[in-house]
Amino acid sequence: MDTIFSSADKPSLDASHIEDLKQAASKMLSAERRSFEAAMALKYCGGSARQAEGVFGWSRHTVEVGLHERRSGIICLGAQEAFCGNKLWEERHPEVAEVLWSLAKTHSQQDPTFRSTLSYTRLTAAEALKQLQGLGFGPEVLPSPSTMADVLNRNGYRLRPVLKAKPPKKFQRPMPSSPTSMKRIDKPGREAKPSD
Repeated sequence: MDTIFSSADKPSLDASHIEDLKQAASKMLSAERRSFEAAMALKYCGGSARQAEGVFGWSRHTVEVGLHERRSGIICLGAQEAFCGNKLWEERHPEVAEVLWSLAKTHSQQDPTFRSTLSYTRLTAAEALKQLQGLGFGPEVLPSPSTMADVLNRNGYRLRPVLKAKPPKKFQRPMPSSPTSMKRIDKPGREAKPSD
C-alpha cells in the first residue's frame, strides 16, 4: 500500500529541473521510458510512484511497472508489442537468408577508390531470386522482387554496378588568370592602347 507523502517530503527540485525531466521522459518510448521514470522516482521521490505522479505528472502505474522491472530485471511487454507486427523476411527464413548472403558476397566488390568500407554488389534482386530458385528453394519461402531488393539494401548490399574509374577530362577548363583565356594578348615590349 502506498503511503501519502506530505509537502515536506517532496524533493527539492526547482521548476526548470522538473520540466527538463518531463521533457526527457517524453522523448523516450516503452521500457526505456519506464526505466527512466523509475530511476527518477527512486532518486527524487524515495521510490514512491504516487509521489512521482504528483511531482512530475507521470502515470503512477507506469512508474510502478518501471520499478518492478528494475527490481526483477524482467522487461514487461504489452500484447501489442509482443504479438503484433510482421517479422522481417530474413528472420522468418534464416536458412534461405544465409544462402543469400553467401551469394551476395561472391558478387560483391570493394569500393574501387578505397575511400569507404562499403562493398557494392552486381547481384540484382531478380538474379538473386533466380539463383535461389536454382538452388532448390520454392516460391513459398522466396519474397517478391521488390522485397528482395529491400532485403539486400537493408543488409548493406547496394544494388548498383561498381564504377571502375572515371576517365580524366581531355581538356582542362581555362582559369580566368591564364593567358589563353584573356581576350587580347599584347606582344612583349608594346603597351596596350587604351580603348575609347
